[in-house]
Amino acid sequence: MKKNSQLSIKSIVAIGIGAALFFVLGRFVSIPSPVPNTTINIQYGILGIFGVIYGPLVGAVSGLIGHILIDLSWGSPWWSWIIASAVFGVLVGLVKKKIDIENGKFGKKEIITFNVAQVIAHAICWIVIASALDVIIYKEAISKLVGQSLIAFAANSVTTAIVGTLLLLAYAKTRTKAGSLQKED
Repeated sequence: MKKNSQLSIKSIVAIGIGAALFFVLGRFVSIPSPVPNTTINIQYGILGIFGVIYGPLVGAVSGLIGHILIDLSWGSPWWSWIIASAVFGVLVGLVKKKIDIENGKFGKKEIITFNVAQVIAHAICWIVIASALDVIIYKEAISKLVGQSLIAFAANSVTTAIVGTLLLLAYAKTRTKAGSLQKED
């Protein structure tokens, strides 16, 4: 494949790993919430780091495949929330342009940028997209969706802030900072 190809081998591998992690964490590491059919999950922290490291395409496809697999393991796909997971991957992946994680830059400014972006992305995905699609596709009652969307938004924002930030800090420490290498005489 060409180096500038949108879907490099590195991206394909990242999608596979991201989708697998999203599935395993979403299927086996979810905490029930007081609202029916809504759980507290940590997989969005993983999706956030894949988006920041690899960009919106990897974030979107990892979220899409991972969420489809979770839903299929429970019975049938719930497309409104699957689409919302993919959109979250796109939105948080757009932050890649603002955070130079590959050069080990993930300080206070980058932490704030990541967390503002992920909270906004979760609000768009769970309060707007998932709810609107639940009404359009499944004819769900808006009164039922208020609790689900607010719990999903709040829980996903908090878990992404904790898991995503910690993992991005750890990842940044593994990267060589630009200009840190010097030629020895």
